[in-house]
Amino acid sequence: MGSIVKKTLQMDVNKLNITLLRIFRQGVAAALGLLPQQVHINRLIGKKNCVELFISPVNRKGISDTLPSEEVLRSLNINVLHQSLSQFGITEVSPEKNVLQGKHESGKLWSQEGFYAVIIFLSIFVIIVTCLMVLYRLKEKIQFSRRQDKNKKQEIHLSPIPLQRPPSGYKVANRMVQPEQAPKVASVTVDPQGQCAPEIKPVLSASPSPFKMKPVGLQERRGSNVSLTLDMSSLGSVEPFVTAPTPREKVAMEYLQSASRVLTKQQLQETVASSHLLQTEFMEIPMNFVDPKEIDIPSHGTKNRYKTILPNPISRVCLKPKNPGDALSTYINANYIRGYGGQERAFVATQGPMINTVNDFWLMVWQEDGPVIVMITKLKEKNEKCVLYWPEKRGIYGRVEVLVNSVQECENYTVRNLTLKQGNQSRYVKHYWYTSWPDHKTPDSAQPLLQLMLDVEADRMASAGRGPVIVHCSAGIGRTGCFIATAIGCHQLKEEGVVDALSIVCQLRLDRGGMVQTSEQYEFVHHALSLYESRLSAEAVQ
Repeated sequence: MGSIVKKTLQMDVNKLNITLLRIFRQGVAAALGLLPQQVHINRLIGKKNCVELFISPVNRKGISDTLPSEEVLRSLNINVLHQSLSQFGITEVSPEKNVLQGKHESGKLWSQEGFYAVIIFLSIFVIIVTCLMVLYRLKEKIQFSRRQDKNKKQEIHLSPIPLQRPPSGYKVANRMVQPEQAPKVASVTVDPQGQCAPEIKPVLSASPSPFKMKPVGLQERRGSNVSLTLDMSSLGSVEPFVTAPTPREKVAMEYLQSASRVLTKQQLQETVASSHLLQTEFMEIPMNFVDPKEIDIPSHGTKNRYKTILPNPISRVCLKPKNPGDALSTYINANYIRGYGGQERAFVATQGPMINTVNDFWLMVWQEDGPVIVMITKLKEKNEKCVLYWPEKRGIYGRVEVLVNSVQECENYTVRNLTLKQGNQSRYVKHYWYTSWPDHKTPDSAQPLLQLMLDVEADRMASAGRGPVIVHCSAGIGRTGCFIATAIGCHQLKEEGVVDALSIVCQLRLDRGGMVQTSEQYEFVHHALSLYESRLSAEAVQ
């Protein structure tokens, strides 16, 4: 009768090649003390990892007989079997219904090598995941640190400004600023002839105001909100109510009226190379933003592009009213700006026209007889900055007709020659559209802006006797402030050979809050002035 050895291999029996079968046959024969040719092997169909062994010993007569399985097992040397066939994983041999059965070690699913491979794979996986988590945490920590540094730079210090006197190295300059005046409160009234006149009222009470405005950041971006805190307990004791300047506001006003740092040509070049010094100097300049309560015109907010960028009441442009008592029709978000030497109404700084203020804009251009319009913004950047307020050929805006006579494309700006008509009167206006200024940044080079300023100055000189140069960007304080500050500074360099950029910016903010909006723009103005000074020096040598 045949003898069967059932065994579990580390590989599928069906994949045994001739060499493995021969080795297996020799090992079984050695364990039985027989010749290999006496051991016959068959694969069992339907039984996984099993083979059938036939042992056929030869007797003395040369006749082959089949031995019972019990006799085969008694003659089987297990130790020899293990040594010869260790690679096949036979660990036990037992008879079962004339069957020699070799089972895998406790039905193991894993070999030792497989177990080690899994352990190594899991270890590598854990190491990789741990490294990724560490890198992610490091990245978060770096980003958090950068945000903290940025917040520190923009931190609002609520303690009183220690500016009783200008810092060391500064002196009071009166040639470009107005003398200090006692604090007064101004409100605008409209007379029957349509002229806006500021009405000066004395402060009735020195008691603190029941309205307490939260401080506005020194570099508050346009479009932010101003929140108010109302103390209801003190409302009954204040009537009529008039806002009194706070000590902080007084100190800020004194600084704007007195701060000065005159730079020679050499000092200007050195200052341009000191970015930290300019940033520190800029942070000391009060923004002088306007409290919305100071403008007593109902619904004026509908004509403002940004909630917190408002015209200073004392210097704001007033339009002629359409009807007597119509205060809103007199309102436009624009201010007169003094020029070099305190020249009154040298410029008008205004916001980019909105869809509902285009007619007001052209009415202002006509009323002020502005010979030049300077536009330093695209129509749309990350959001709308300005509407298209001029026609392709001809357009009528309220009471003003605008004709485009010619268009000239320059490298960094476009020049349009316009004719404005109202009734039988007509005026020529030049429109410069500068589009090379990136949003929320400063240009890489000051040369294009400097060339624009020189072209505008030439047109202004050719239009002597006419009104102010009208300048706008989006909010009318950032790029607009840079252009006007550069123009005034270049005029001062040409006339005096020195420049006082600090005093210039302070003067601008007295006329319109927030002019030259960021420290980067303040540095850019110095770069432009330095470039102009180099040009003057080169012309002097020639």
